[in-house]
Amino acid sequence: MKIFRPQSRRNILSSSSDAVSVPTIPLYRSAPSLDVRLEEFESFAIDRLRVLKGISDGMSRGKKPEEMENLVKDLWKVNMRHQHASEVLHKDIISHFALRLVYCRTEDLRKWFLSMESALFRYRFRLLKNAEAQRAVMEEFDLPYRAVSNVEFESIKEKLGQVARSTGQPLPTADAIFYKVPFEEVPELVAGRKVLISQGYAYVAMNQIVSLVATLFRSQLSKTLILTNRKWTSSIREQEKHRLTPIVEAMCSSYLGPDYSQSREYADISLKDIDQVAKSSFPLCMRHLFDKLKEDHHLKHGGRMQLGLFLKGVGLNLDDALAFWRAEFSKKVGLEKFEKQYAYGIRHNYGKEGKRTDYSPYSCTKIISSTPGTGDHHGCPYRHFSEENLRAALGRMGVNSRAMEDVIDKARNRHYQLACTLTFEALHGMPCDAGINHPNQYFSDSRKILQSKKDPSA
Repeated sequence: MKIFRPQSRRNILSSSSDAVSVPTIPLYRSAPSLDVRLEEFESFAIDRLRVLKGISDGMSRGKKPEEMENLVKDLWKVNMRHQHASEVLHKDIISHFALRLVYCRTEDLRKWFLSMESALFRYRFRLLKNAEAQRAVMEEFDLPYRAVSNVEFESIKEKLGQVARSTGQPLPTADAIFYKVPFEEVPELVAGRKVLISQGYAYVAMNQIVSLVATLFRSQLSKTLILTNRKWTSSIREQEKHRLTPIVEAMCSSYLGPDYSQSREYADISLKDIDQVAKSSFPLCMRHLFDKLKEDHHLKHGGRMQLGLFLKGVGLNLDDALAFWRAEFSKKVGLEKFEKQYAYGIRHNYGKEGKRTDYSPYSCTKIISSTPGTGDHHGCPYRHFSEENLRAALGRMGVNSRAMEDVIDKARNRHYQLACTLTFEALHGMPCDAGINHPNQYFSDSRKILQSKKDPSA
């Protein structure tokens, strides 16, 4: 797959015969011979990343298999479409290999990508319209396993029925298709006692075959991720350091939601409102910074940036922002020192100094990935707080004990954004299906809900 930046905007997805001979669900065994524009490399990868992150959120929320199927179907339909129907398959292939490059670089990244891509493959296989389509994918694996003959089926039919009854499955009929495979190839089915095992073989029904192909897909992808990492480390990273490498290294921490550099609906606040809205609508990360500022009358650079850009995004104008920070800092450092050392940074965030860049508030991904040091208060409390401190902070926000246990459990298992989402739901009494991906989204959604409760006709 060759990545380049052409002079024109024309589509240059010229494919070889290898690229068009893939099944409905590609197995991504090797990168196809495609010429891909740099812009498409990035945009396709981001679209697929939205799908994988949606799957991750659904799995973290404990959605049932049927719910996950519907979720994957909707995520794929929304994000992986293409204006030209003939190019959908190319987008599928390009986006996978682009993200494989992004997520091959560390063990944690590989583990997450492997898990999400395997889940995506599993649900896409289950969503295939009929058994023929599923068998077509199976043939791509070149499996050596054979379907059980009628004679063998009759000899084990009673035992197959016993397994079906014990697992609540329909009894096998005369036209049922079973595959005889070594039991170690379907560990998931064996562990769940969902298959008949005899003489080292498992008898896998056609409606269970997804377990076999998903295991094979995962094994294959795991090996190729290691190989991709070697290529990235040995040559690609250095060769592409001025072009592709910056995109690859930034993408795994990219924020994929709306831009909050400007205030949104329900998000304009004035200086007189700030104390009240901080209590009702600030996410924990910003509530903690706000409280520490009020307590210590000072924040280090990381805290000033995180809270300052957040306040800008919720609609605090520059004059009010200067007045807000001046009122707190002058209590500790004095008015003169504030004007000399700190006022410039506030104006800079608003694009009034330096390069005059209109800086955007930090996303959850950026905040979670930060590394606060001693005396710092920025970062994500769900990641950086001790369990004891997190409990205390949640209690001060008003999270009840039952919801708090769910939040603590998610934080303990490193589902930090989901922990924040559960906090939002506990405090507002309403579900947040999209999940929390940005502190300013938390604020905006909170103000919208509180406004609707205050004025139901609004």
